[in-house]
Formats: sequence, structure tokens, C-alpha cells
Amino acid sequence: MNELWGVVIVAAGRGTRMGTSESKQYLQLGDRPILVHTLERFQMMKDISEIVLVVSAEDVERCQQWRDQYNIMKLKVIIPGGTERQHSVYAGLQHIESSWVMVHDGVRPFVSEYAVKACCAKAVEHGAAVLAVPVKDTIKQVNSEGVITATPDRKSLWAIQTPQAFRHDLLLQAHEDALTKGLLGTDDAMVVEWAGLPVVVSEGEYTNIKITTPEDLPWAEQLLSKMDNEIS
Repeated sequence: MNELWGVVIVAAGRGTRMGTSESKQYLQLGDRPILVHTLERFQMMKDISEIVLVVSAEDVERCQQWRDQYNIMKLKVIIPGGTERQHSVYAGLQHIESSWVMVHDGVRPFVSEYAVKACCAKAVEHGAAVLAVPVKDTIKQVNSEGVITATPDRKSLWAIQTPQAFRHDLLLQAHEDALTKGLLGTDDAMVVEWAGLPVVVSEGEYTNIKITTPEDLPWAEQLLSKMDNEIS
């Protein structure tokens, strides 16, 4: 990549699927919190010039302490998030100075630099790109009574990941348009799609997992152990 990139890392959620009193992004993975692993991934990437972290207001102080403890110097600002993920991303975008920006989930600590570079290259070519992997299972559409209504062609289905990469001004304008229209999406690609702009897929890796439920933790520990062994 020739361009320098900013990253908005979103970690303001209070998901209940993990079943713990502590939010999932702050659970320990190995010797440090999941969120710290994620931040360190981008800290090590030479094409990343700045990181903005969006967390709950009550978590800003401890994240500031971690920035110093783990020497995450690219983390330039930590801000409180909004009531919805989309609001948190929009808040983070306003602190990014780079012309190109990625948005990443704080609980995806295993994204590789190779996948990130590939996604960014697609974004530079097309304006917007997302990491994704082909769906392995057959997917069924089901109605409210639990009856199957359709079976989409698996070849056309991709599971979307993060980071999602964009020209900064394009994404910021799309968020402002969505805010004006009262639209609320589940990811940033959807916000850009609403603006009528194309978003392309960059094939990612199945190891780029989102740690969401207790079942994800053993797999995450295995991935971390494998990475540590490869480094050592």
C-alpha cells in the first residue's frame, strides 16, 4: 500500500451472548485482553498511521492506561461511543485525518496483515471494500413460523468480516446521509450501499473470527497458541 490509513476500532458494545459480567472485548485471551490483541495487530502494520478507539464512556480510562502499558502509540484518541454501532463509527470517523479509513471490530484479534492489505488495495481501486469469506454451509430462509421459504444459491453468499475499507470522505458522507434519513444498518458496507455506491468483496480468512460466544474462546486460544508458536 502506498497510502497511509486510519483505523476506527469499535468496542463500545455490551453483548450478552458471551454470558459474562465483563464485556467480551475485555476478557483475557492469553496474557492480555482481547481488545489489546486487536489494537496490537494494527499497531504493527506499517501502513497504519492512526487508530481511533471507540468504547463505552466508563471504559475510556482503563483503555488509556492500556495504551501506555502496551505501548500502542498509534492509538491517538479514545472516545465514548453512541447508542448504536453506527453512531459509534460516525463519532470515530470525525477524528480520522487520513484520506483512507478502515472500520474494525474490537473482538476480531486475528486479522492478518496480508488480508488487510488486500482489502485496502481493493478499496483504493473501487472506493469501498470489505473482507469476507465464502459461506460453507447451505443457508435457508425461514419465516416466523420456522418454515423454510427459500434456499439461496450458496455460490452467491459471503460471510462479511472486518475490517471494511473506504475512502474517508465517501464513508463520512454516507454516514451523514444515513443519519439524516434515520437509517440504521448493521455494518458500514450497508451505509455505503444506501448511498448507491458499489462495495466490493476482498476474500479474507476463516481464522479472522469474531469472538462473540463462549464457544469462540477455546478456538481463539488455539489460534493464539498457533501464532505464538509460529513467531517463536
